[in-house]
Amino acid sequence: MKIANFSTLFSILFIVPVTFAQLRVGFYNNSCPTAETIVQTIVRNLVTDEFESDPTITAALLRMHFHDCFVGGCDGSILLNSTDSERFVGPNLSVRGFELIDEIKTELEAQCPSNVSCADIMALATRDSVSLAGGPNYNIPTGRRDGLTTNANGVFDLIGPTASVAAFLSFFGERMLNTFDAVALLGAHTVGVGSCDLFEDRLTNFNGTGLPDPSMDSNLVANLTSICAASENPSTGLDRSTPLTFDNAFFGQIRASRGVLQLDQRLATDEATSSVVAQYAADNDLFKRQFAIAMVKMGAVGVLTGENGDIRTNCWAFNDKFWVVCDVFDLLF
Repeated sequence: MKIANFSTLFSILFIVPVTFAQLRVGFYNNSCPTAETIVQTIVRNLVTDEFESDPTITAALLRMHFHDCFVGGCDGSILLNSTDSERFVGPNLSVRGFELIDEIKTELEAQCPSNVSCADIMALATRDSVSLAGGPNYNIPTGRRDGLTTNANGVFDLIGPTASVAAFLSFFGERMLNTFDAVALLGAHTVGVGSCDLFEDRLTNFNGTGLPDPSMDSNLVANLTSICAASENPSTGLDRSTPLTFDNAFFGQIRASRGVLQLDQRLATDEATSSVVAQYAADNDLFKRQFAIAMVKMGAVGVLTGENGDIRTNCWAFNDKFWVVCDVFDLLF
């Protein structure tokens, strides 16, 4: 697939309008006019503080938002803190950033009780965190409501780091995200972090050969081998050039055979995605614009709006409606 320039890409992206249900920019303008300002302020303050001790907080929020939207839709279900919830199974065990969402929710409940959903908080906080890391700042349609169920089994259907490009594109396509969206969203790995267990086989025993993955740059193999031997639970940036800055360097890295994860590397060579990778690698502004478009589309996957779902008082628990049942029981008897 070859696309000549950005104007062609731009026209393709907008041939089919995206339907965002009842979401709209400025949803809280009347009910909680300071909502987005509160989110932005807390994210700026906490991310700045946490960046000194945890510079991967932007990656953490992106991963949380992705894993929420891709399991049952963008409904805040990943935030639920119960033993049978999505939060405590499979790849979600390493999801982080819950404290930041809780901090924002506490302040919004103080200012605008039962108005702003946890699902919207997550979308807004992720956007603001990306912007602080040098990424795009974009308008997000809001009006999501929080889910009333959790789907722990669905977590195991998330796309993994060794998936084929065909499986990757199919996974995103089932959620109405096209190739340009999918590759741009994986570009979030520009600030991503991977633990060695996700790629160690590529360094020492690729496909059972007892040798490194021949598609990986030999200097990268040596560097990662050293990193993975240095500590008990080692991890490393997925962008080997500017791992803490949200930019297009990731795409240049995978084109140079310096992709840490197997799926990342495959994007650069597969005929279905290689031309898109090349365009993003050549144009940082193009990547950021398309990433913003893709994030808005992803943020509308499986949303609950209107009378569906709920507005949780605490993001980590379903609202307790038992007292309502008791009141009705007392009236009847």
